[in-house]
Amino acid sequence: MDSSIADLRQNYTLAGLSEAELNSDPIAQFNVWFQQALDADLLEPNAMTIATATPDGKPTARIVLLKGVDQRGFVFYTNYESQKGQQLIANPYAALVFLWDKLERQIRIEGKVVKLDREESAAYFHSRPKASQLGAWASAQSRVIPNREVLEQKLEDLQTQYKDETVPIPEHWGGFRVVPNRIEFWQGRPSRLHDRLVYDLKDDHSWQIQRLSP
Repeated sequence: MDSSIADLRQNYTLAGLSEAELNSDPIAQFNVWFQQALDADLLEPNAMTIATATPDGKPTARIVLLKGVDQRGFVFYTNYESQKGQQLIANPYAALVFLWDKLERQIRIEGKVVKLDREESAAYFHSRPKASQLGAWASAQSRVIPNREVLEQKLEDLQTQYKDETVPIPEHWGGFRVVPNRIEFWQGRPSRLHDRLVYDLKDDHSWQIQRLSP
């Protein structure tokens, strides 16, 4: 290993996290931390890693943008024919990670994944800028293409086709909701003795809060 990489380290000193500070509802607690991330003027605080897996357990991960959160779960949108879309359809479970390094915080979420209904997906699709709507049609996400010119020509053709028309939502595009059964809040602390408090969903739909060793 390159010694310059091995020597990289950060001593976390900004804050701690105690059980007494936590809301009994993890979604409410997420909203508190998310608002603090917004207030800190972080670059895209809604950016999250999503890890998916094939039915035989081969994992992949990438960054997507959170577009909604409520008691039902965490929402993002994608091409259903993309790699992540196909994996989630075949194996509907995912893990999410938010990293807010400026606040020395991380949130990990695990749960089952469900498709949004078409009405909810369409409502969000039509709220997007027209260029983004056309991009959803132009890109066969995750598919091999011969060059960038093919993509740009497709977009140009769509701009002409829908110049004065409403862009319909593609059948292959829409939202997923991650319905959480486990949410962990991580706060960096000195000497790598970080605070890790985790909510686990119980059979009666209440949440159990426990502290994990770092």
